[in-house]
Amino acid sequence: MLDTLFNYPYLPFLVFFARICDVTLGTLRIIFISKGKKHLAPLVGFLEVFIWIVVISRILEASSDLVCYVAYAGGYAAGSFIGMHVEERLAIGTLLISVFTKKEGKLLVGHLNHAGYGATINRGEGMEGAVSVVQTVVNRKTSDKALQIITQFDPKVFYVVSDVRTVQHGIFPTEAGFLRRWRVGK
Repeated sequence: MLDTLFNYPYLPFLVFFARICDVTLGTLRIIFISKGKKHLAPLVGFLEVFIWIVVISRILEASSDLVCYVAYAGGYAAGSFIGMHVEERLAIGTLLISVFTKKEGKLLVGHLNHAGYGATINRGEGMEGAVSVVQTVVNRKTSDKALQIITQFDPKVFYVVSDVRTVQHGIFPTEAGFLRRWRVGK
């Protein structure tokens, strides 16, 4: 069965799809490393390299086949694209949103607190005068909701979003987990 898959008519397709998997895993591995997921990154790296070795060995056996080369390059491009979309859907990590507004920052803090977000306010001086500096740390999965609250509060707001590697303590909105959706009474 496997020998049939590794023969010519199927080989370019196998190379293409295996390369998509390999590069998608590579993209996720890099993200896991940058997010400090120490136990997940090596496992993903193992799978990534295993797939790569199998594919490259088959391409070397068919060393004069241009179609396999194109499938290899096409799989790399498609894997990069798919890997970015998978990472976006997973939304792993934590963000720091720093908001600079001319409006009263205490009101924004109240809106964020009402939605379950912790927020801190400072006073600042900008080029155009006094500003409120509101900072909140959010999970990437809920960042769109926090940004919606911020832009509804001040449509002309200036904000900066930064990745955060480590967070200790804090106030975050409660999220409905996968199994919590079906628990009665909770």
